[in-house]
Amino acid sequence: MERKITLPLTKELARSLRAGDRVLLTGTVYTSRDAGHKRMCEALAKGEKLPFDPMDATIYYVGPSPAKPGQVIGSAGPTTSGRMDAYAPAMMAAGARGMIGKGERLPEVVEAMKKYSGVYFGAIGGAGALLAKCIKKAELIAYEDLGAEALRKLYVEDMPLFVIIDCEGNNLYETGRREYLHTKKQ
Repeated sequence: MERKITLPLTKELARSLRAGDRVLLTGTVYTSRDAGHKRMCEALAKGEKLPFDPMDATIYYVGPSPAKPGQVIGSAGPTTSGRMDAYAPAMMAAGARGMIGKGERLPEVVEAMKKYSGVYFGAIGGAGALLAKCIKKAELIAYEDLGAEALRKLYVEDMPLFVIIDCEGNNLYETGRREYLHTKKQ
């Protein structure tokens, strides 16, 4: 099923999504990779505020390349999500609900998604230039010293994604494999 959704990713919206749904995402997302996540989780552990309000936020695991003249942002393809697995449960506990990346997630992350009504969206690796065309605004908001891994606020329009893991723990990587193997046997 294809769905057009507009952020923020509220609990109700998250609960309506199912693994395998094709999504065109519009709204504000934040960028962060492992170095940024480490800083944010250290801040949370100290009781400090994050550089953005995490409630119902969606975080895109990306380190975009610099923008060429006339562009909003450079290539912006997803990074491997497993690098954020150590931090994802703490970010969800703080209110973040959506994650965009590529690759599988650890069972601890899936359990946190079930507990906090989180959703893991998959973006197509290798399509960074195409995904960058969906980014209409980009603003550096924190951790400038991290370069490409700095925290950015993006506004995206109709970003093509798939729901990989829904808030019930259904996982497209697992169901897709089963369906493929079942079809292959026939």
